Amino acid sequence: MAREQDVRLVCFAHAGAGISAFHRWSELLGPGVRPEPQLLPGRDGRRREPRVTTREALLDDLRHLFKEQPPGPYVLYGHSLGGLIAYTLTRALYAAGLPLPALLAIGACPPPDAFGKLARASDASDDELQRVLEDFDGLPAGTDASMLHRFVFPVLRDDLRLAADLRAAAVDASGPSGAAVPVPMLVVAGSEDPVGPVELLRRWRGWTTGRFEVRTVSGGHFFVRDGELPELLGQACRAVGRSEQ
Repeated sequence: MAREQDVRLVCFAHAGAGISAFHRWSELLGPGVRPEPQLLPGRDGRRREPRVTTREALLDDLRHLFKEQPPGPYVLYGHSLGGLIAYTLTRALYAAGLPLPALLAIGACPPPDAFGKLARASDASDDELQRVLEDFDGLPAGTDASMLHRFVFPVLRDDLRLAADLRAAAVDASGPSGAAVPVPMLVVAGSEDPVGPVELLRRWRGWTTGRFEVRTVSGGHFFVRDGELPELLGQACRAVGRSEQ
């Protein structure tokens, strides 16, 4: 039997986060898959850099991904805000005539034309923003409330502004049918996620002309931190590797 190709899994995290959610993925994904988490400016090792809040600034920051791709297939995965980033990047690559991902995987992220209360909370007061996050399971378990205002909210607000700009740009592209990308799409919902219930995430169907699949894993909005998601993505990446031989 021919050896399946190694697959690069380029990952984007949720709003307000760095890349810590992916720290165990090298083990959890299984063989033949190499995770490549992308750290956005304004956090962790890039905390001194200005954060991006527009589509144009985001794509400029990700310009290294527009350069000649290494040989072999790759997959994009984005969680929550990261899902919008992964979709936006795919559209930009397509428009530029560059190699597309073999699979676009999106988790815990409503489609661009679904505007919820959380998406409009970037300019809310700190107390109101905290209430919205608590109502939507938008804070990881164990979050220290005393650290929210100082460290988390500034990053989160800018990330929500970025999400709003990405959604607006996608919707402005002649509606969902005009913004559809020609790649297979895997959408993953958390069984207890109030931000991205599976019924809402099914609406991503209109944003791709490729094969479309929805899967549900256990957990709330932050199921990215559990083991079920990377196991699922590892299987999907290995399937991509076999199909690319």
